[in-house]
Amino acid sequence: MNITEIWRYPVKTMAGEKLQRVGVGPLGIEGDRVVHVEDAKGQVITSRSHPRFLGHRGSLDTHGEVRVDGRLWDSPAVAAEVVDIAGPGAKLVRFDGAERFDMLPLLIATDGAIAAFGHDLRRLRPNLVIGGVEGLTEGEWPGGCLRMGNVLIGVRDLRLRCIMTSYDPDTLVQDKEITRSIYRRFDGKLALNCFVIESGEIAVGDEVQFVRG
Repeated sequence: MNITEIWRYPVKTMAGEKLQRVGVGPLGIEGDRVVHVEDAKGQVITSRSHPRFLGHRGSLDTHGEVRVDGRLWDSPAVAAEVVDIAGPGAKLVRFDGAERFDMLPLLIATDGAIAAFGHDLRRLRPNLVIGGVEGLTEGEWPGGCLRMGNVLIGVRDLRLRCIMTSYDPDTLVQDKEITRSIYRRFDGKLALNCFVIESGEIAVGDEVQFVRG
């Protein structure tokens, strides 16, 4: 098995960026989900209720600054677009704490499960894609660990999927049948909620070994 894709989402609920190499710390991939959207009352907003955010892409520049569609995340132009999508008082907020994650800091998908899913893997919003995995073998991994170089990842459980899987990542057209099919065919669960045990650096192509708990 090996790492075939690495994804980072600097702005939670927006599209992410595909990487070749990245550092992994105690809170997952460095720079992941460090900016989020809040409404006028300070409540976190996601694409579950405002899917238009999926049409914007977060990234980190060479200085580690978060950008939205190439513009600094705190620029007036970006602020105006956030208000246009989420309403008056909505804004982007930077926050590096562990609470920024809905579940655990890492979501890992496997090529076997993606093939069984039969749709664009970006609908699953994984951080890592692992290749060389047969079928739905990922369902046997909770409670074990994944070793990739000097990084050790713990696997907790399968991710219960939400309505965001129903949106096409390019057109934003919704097809609720895709989400229904996840519940019908996979008991609602695809990809793995994971956490970091040993930090380090990973790259596309790195060998991955499964270690039973």
